[in-house]
Amino acid sequence: MFSPEAMQRLSAVVLERDERNALRGLGRLGAMHLVCEKAGPETAPLGPPDRTPELSRADELIARLDRLRRRLQIEQLPEPAEATEEASLDQVEERAADLEAHAEKVLKRRDALHQRWAQVTAFLDQVSAYGALELPVDRLGQMTFLHFAIGGLPPDRLEDLEDKVGSNVVLLPLAEEGDRKRLVAITSRKGRFALETALEEVGFRREALTAPTDETTAKVADEARREQARLAREMARHGEALETLRTETAQPLADLRRVAEVERQILEAEQNFPRTETTALITGWVPTADVPAVARRIRELTGGRCVIETADPGDVPEEEIPILVRHRRLLRPFQLLVAGYGLPGYRELEPTLFVAITFLAMFGMMFGDVGHGGVLVLGGLLTLWAGRSDRVRDVGLLLALGGASSVAFGFLYGEYFGISGPGLWHSPLEGNVMAFLVDAIVIGIAIISLGLVLNIINRFRRGDIVGGFLDKFGVVGAVFYWGVLALGLKFIVYHERELHWLEVTLLVIVPLAALFLKEPIQYALSRRAGREPRSKNLPLAFLESAIDLFEAVLSYTANTISFVRLAAYAISHAAILMATFLMAREVSKAAGALGGAIGIMIIILGNAAAIVLEGIIASVQALRLEYYEFFSKFFTASGRAFKPFRFAAKGQDSLPQE
Repeated sequence: MFSPEAMQRLSAVVLERDERNALRGLGRLGAMHLVCEKAGPETAPLGPPDRTPELSRADELIARLDRLRRRLQIEQLPEPAEATEEASLDQVEERAADLEAHAEKVLKRRDALHQRWAQVTAFLDQVSAYGALELPVDRLGQMTFLHFAIGGLPPDRLEDLEDKVGSNVVLLPLAEEGDRKRLVAITSRKGRFALETALEEVGFRREALTAPTDETTAKVADEARREQARLAREMARHGEALETLRTETAQPLADLRRVAEVERQILEAEQNFPRTETTALITGWVPTADVPAVARRIRELTGGRCVIETADPGDVPEEEIPILVRHRRLLRPFQLLVAGYGLPGYRELEPTLFVAITFLAMFGMMFGDVGHGGVLVLGGLLTLWAGRSDRVRDVGLLLALGGASSVAFGFLYGEYFGISGPGLWHSPLEGNVMAFLVDAIVIGIAIISLGLVLNIINRFRRGDIVGGFLDKFGVVGAVFYWGVLALGLKFIVYHERELHWLEVTLLVIVPLAALFLKEPIQYALSRRAGREPRSKNLPLAFLESAIDLFEAVLSYTANTISFVRLAAYAISHAAILMATFLMAREVSKAAGALGGAIGIMIIILGNAAAIVLEGIIASVQALRLEYYEFFSKFFTASGRAFKPFRFAAKGQDSLPQE
């Protein structure tokens, strides 16, 4: 509960002919975080193979299958079959080619129909505008005495054209279409050059009307409409054939894509393992509890032709050990909050339980109301019941637990949808507000102190003895913080106006001096051990210690005062609801007969706004206090996630039980 899952490093020497079978089984099992090893005397003489060409080929195959899916307009592929057979890239490529060839005939016909439809539609749009003129389409450019110009120009340039051409040109303006006005201009063959010049100056764009008959534009338009209707019928029939093709192709396409993806993952995994001429060394991290089952599965997959060794992390650097955190159902939602900041190091305490307690306490204190909390509980339970994924259900559970905390503090405050009632204490707006602010600071002191204790434990667990004692959040930092608080309590609460010199020396001066000496001590120890010191020289070490000392004093002060927001937002929550009821009462008095109904509506809307807005604000502020005031004391977030070698969930093997 307080540490990540214990890990062991598992190494398996397998025959090269068994390597792919072992990897295929491990991928289905999904319990081993593979590690890339280099060739060497402690591993194997030959380095991992380069699978770049095969990986490129697998990527190209997956891209081809995706292109075919898009061409067939299959929005989403079905799940691969339970027992998708194994196949090589050659076999996948061959089957993909068969699918493409089968689909290409239908797709080519579809494309041809769409192209013809576009041509007929474009021609119909063009010729319909001139249909009423009964123009002889095939003779427009062959008349002996007349010259025709057919096309469009900007509507506001028509008057300019009329001024330019004079009375020797007949202009037949037609309907506007978009930003163009269609126009037929007719002049004599002699005047065609003057007309063309004028048309060019006003931005005229010519349209060519072509038809294989000597019909007029009206008759050609009728023929185009009949052709369009015929194409529509044929496209409908072809659409049915295309839908049948989609249905027949979707499952094989999904299965082939799955095979290609699995093959790609295996190829990528093979690049991690050094080898000899006949064997390969598979290495990775496995949760300690799963090691026996994983080792047994490898033996089964290789027919016992393997040598397996396991080792504890020992002196392996913390950043090389993957982190796996497993929690029971109630704590799992709070792991989402921790993961938002990062993962703990392997030898650090895992803080999810502490986050659950402190987050719920802070949220409930800021959002204490029985009615509002009840709404959150109801919403959380509905989300928990209706959620289709673990992530959504975790959010629902987090919402329900936050609501339960709000209900508990609501009973403490005596707040029920903003209405004061019987409670174990009193509303944040009643009583001594200053005492309420002090209570919030006391909660903050407790949370900061917990962070200091966790940091000290983490430092000692990692073997950082100097940091555990001399860090600003270590033993001497904690003594300084608690000492200043004790002296302040004695001076302010118990009104002792004189502080004993021994108390000040032991609780303030000595811890500050120890903090000031931390970097010089670490500098001296590093030089003595033959390691490169963090500081370049001793004076710089003293300067860095002085800066750390100033930062520590400032950090303790700011972090403690920051918890005043717990009381401030609780008071704000109650004040908003009080203002809502005051507004409703005043409106009820001023609105006459409808005043009561309007007042009730204001109360409902005010409570709804408080639940949404104040709920979000309280969540954000509680999370901020967790991250900046609590986590910053002890949590390095240096862990890297445990990412097991795993295929897609479909057809996944279950982990054998002992």
